[in-house]
Amino acid sequence: MAFEWLGHYALGLRFSERYAWNRPMVRNQVSIATHSWRAAKGSMRGRYASQSHVGHDRKPGVLSRQPALLYGSPTGNAGNPRRSGFLAMNRNRTSLVVGRWFGVFLVTLALASAASASSKEKALYSFQGGTDGAVPAGGIVFDKQGNLYGATQQGGGSNCSPMAACGTVYQLVPPAKQGDPWTENLLHVFQGKRLNDGEFPSGGVIADGLGNIYGTSAYGGTGDCVLLGIKGGCGTVFELSPPKTKGGQWSYAILYSFKDSRDGYVPWGDLVFDGAGNLYGATYFGGGEGTTCDAAYQYCGTVFKLSPPKTKGGKWAKKLLHSFAGGTDGANPNGGLVLDGKGVVYGTTFAGGNQGCKTSSSIGCGMVYALSPPAIEVGVWTEKTVHRFTGGNDGAQPGGGVIIDAQGSLYGGAEGGPKAGGIIFRSAPVGGDHWKETVLYAFTVAPQGGYDPTVARFDKNGNIYGTTNVGPGESLAGSVFRLKPSGRSGGTWTISILHGFTNKPDGAFPNVPLISDKFGNLYGSTQTGGKGQSCQGGCGTVFEVSP
Repeated sequence: MAFEWLGHYALGLRFSERYAWNRPMVRNQVSIATHSWRAAKGSMRGRYASQSHVGHDRKPGVLSRQPALLYGSPTGNAGNPRRSGFLAMNRNRTSLVVGRWFGVFLVTLALASAASASSKEKALYSFQGGTDGAVPAGGIVFDKQGNLYGATQQGGGSNCSPMAACGTVYQLVPPAKQGDPWTENLLHVFQGKRLNDGEFPSGGVIADGLGNIYGTSAYGGTGDCVLLGIKGGCGTVFELSPPKTKGGQWSYAILYSFKDSRDGYVPWGDLVFDGAGNLYGATYFGGGEGTTCDAAYQYCGTVFKLSPPKTKGGKWAKKLLHSFAGGTDGANPNGGLVLDGKGVVYGTTFAGGNQGCKTSSSIGCGMVYALSPPAIEVGVWTEKTVHRFTGGNDGAQPGGGVIIDAQGSLYGGAEGGPKAGGIIFRSAPVGGDHWKETVLYAFTVAPQGGYDPTVARFDKNGNIYGTTNVGPGESLAGSVFRLKPSGRSGGTWTISILHGFTNKPDGAFPNVPLISDKFGNLYGSTQTGGKGQSCQGGCGTVFEVSP
């Protein structure tokens, strides 16, 4: 029990001060079994994880290993440690804001009424905690039959020693009759370091053309990483393969266990495929570079590549593409990687870059970066800076990855900005290695702090869809929004709130990734809320929004 308590404490505490950018203690509830730790200052987006299913085709019913890059693809934001309740229980924080959820206040109605007249949201499934999952993480994905797949950070079991977080991978089967409930099947319950399994899935899942499911766990595996004296593993990349016969068991395998803190520590967020079937991802710590990122975790994070075996039954091969050094280099990569047609990898870091931003938990305002592949396979990948955030009107500390359009421009969200409530930005290439950042929309700061916006996907008309972690408004527990371009260069983008979450029995604190079906309906998950009774504030939901 002592080890489990320490594990939970460490999991929650590291990011307890994560979001000290602009907000009071609204987002940092750390629930530890029967213990309840209140984070000191931060406002964790809790999503440290993720984002969309980068890396598979987002068309409904179609799975592939082709990276989703163009309009209609929810590329990006695969994973953001702050955004998915990082390091355990940061999203179970509803007791901090219980008073705010007694009813739906007029400000909620004022902000959401226009959207609610044309949009409709429903919870497809409410997690129950306990032997069921709790705290959904990152992205979900459809298969050809319309089933949904995803992961939860907690639940499924209670014997995951020493971290005691467990977690699950689940399948949701749609009802045969419209209006009936969806059915959940647990495909895997994580067992933790004690059994050399993963623990605490740190992002959602992606899938290949054969229906195999891929994801990451922040802890567990065979690695030697030690946290506060606890040997909890360095994290894993896993695969689940569908049964060969109907009704059979899914096959689970660990493709890679991170070896130690130099190899990579705490893989975070959804993975992404390239056209050759290689997997790309990020670890929030580790890599052997940088000493200023965290006292308990070693080093400042990595970007890695996993290549499938050349012969059946062989091992996946891991390559370290970049180790972040902090300082003027980035630190703590968010995940949410995207690739362009030339194989260049783009992403963001929460910290590092411009050293002018100094919060209680990090140094640096964060950056957008590019990693270019070498001319020859054995060469070194080259890092280039797309944008270093300054903490001024351009924002700071991006809370998720980026998405990319057909022209190669990158879009994302960040804290701060001209109205202090967060921004949606675009970084456009302007020739050579130069980029230009434009703020497309600035949120006005609310009484409880910034909205922590992130972007998830485009539609065929160039509209951007994304989520906020709180607000807009004092009584909303996050939202799904749409940003519409003006139709003329340099024009004003307009926002519509498609749904404002109001907490139990509705969802609360949505994850970044959104996918859509052929009708344009959006699907995602929330980390808390719903009808589950065993979690304070609810155990999370999977939802549908009809614009």
